[in-house]
Amino acid sequence: MISDPFTYLGDLLREVLVGLGLTTGQAAALIQFLGAGALATAVLLLTFLLIWAERKILARIQDRLGPNRVGPYGLLQTIADAAKLLTKEVIVPDGADKLLYYLAPPLTVMSVVGLWAVIPLAPNLIGSDINVAVIYLISIGAIGTLGIMLAGWSSNNKYALLGAFRSVAMLISYEVPMVLALLVPTMLAGSMGMVAIVESQRSMWFVVLAPLAALLFFTSSMAEAGKAPFDLLEAESEIVAGYNIEYSSMAFGMFFVGEFLHGFTLAALTVTLFFGGWLGPGVHTYTWLGLIYLLLKTAVVYFVVVWVRGTLPRLRIDQVNAFNWKFLVPLALVVVVVTAVADKLATSVGWGRTPAMLVANGLVFLGTLVVMQRYGRAQRLKYEGRAAMAPEPAGAPRP
Repeated sequence: MISDPFTYLGDLLREVLVGLGLTTGQAAALIQFLGAGALATAVLLLTFLLIWAERKILARIQDRLGPNRVGPYGLLQTIADAAKLLTKEVIVPDGADKLLYYLAPPLTVMSVVGLWAVIPLAPNLIGSDINVAVIYLISIGAIGTLGIMLAGWSSNNKYALLGAFRSVAMLISYEVPMVLALLVPTMLAGSMGMVAIVESQRSMWFVVLAPLAALLFFTSSMAEAGKAPFDLLEAESEIVAGYNIEYSSMAFGMFFVGEFLHGFTLAALTVTLFFGGWLGPGVHTYTWLGLIYLLLKTAVVYFVVVWVRGTLPRLRIDQVNAFNWKFLVPLALVVVVVTAVADKLATSVGWGRTPAMLVANGLVFLGTLVVMQRYGRAQRLKYEGRAAMAPEPAGAPRP
């Protein structure tokens, strides 16, 4: 009970269900169903704390206090906001496709909650240990993109449709470097299962072996979550809040929940894939420590997500797409190829894997700096040439 409470409670519940007359298969299916419901409920309830924490952190970054009126330290402010949304009327615009209109918000939330099904929370504590979990992450994440497209299409609003088109273009674009970055931990672990990826980091975290891949995955995941500076999904000054402009009450609140929860989810995925997940001292003696380690690591990465949001300004749509296709995608391709070659050489020649990977990532990093320097110099010379060829304004004093 003390060393492995998760297995103990599962076996106890199975014995109780079998004692009530259920077969072993029926008891196992019911336990899986109850576990899925408990995990989804815990993740959704976590959103209340995440919203409060993000508002508090952003307030401190901007020299404000944040929520401090409803409840101690403003802890009940999110509950008050949820109650306000629940009491508001759901106004459906004329000409809207009601089926798709009401289907879009649950799809957005489901795409985020569904990611937690394959995240190992601790030893012997995972929703579903499938051997193609990496592919599952990619496919289930695409459901959120579908929800955004349905929201903009079904609202019968040109601004919502324009916002959905722009959002989907950005989300699909940033899936390319994210998938390429996911190939790196898959190659290093030799498996696409999340449990196997975590177990493969016992000797060394993958963030040490592949820091560039970790940075690429983190950056592209922030764009997938719509976090600043990639928050073009809700650029109010340009497209009147984007694809969800025609939503009110809890229909809008579900988009809100999906956005905040996605930030914490991408932090959990980054920790699982590159920072050892639940690994830590004492885990094999007390398995519940794995859950504590995972939450602490995820909290640190989530703080970085909020920190970036409160620091960097929003980019333009052309800057976002240019950054992806001209920088992230080529860099991701180079990282994947160099990682594969370095890992193969390290195993075949007999070099240590860690120094080989560090040297390979260092060379790629230096090469990236050289390319960026030459590109910046070329752009500066181009603009200086244009300025020199520009005609002088009328009435300008001559030297």
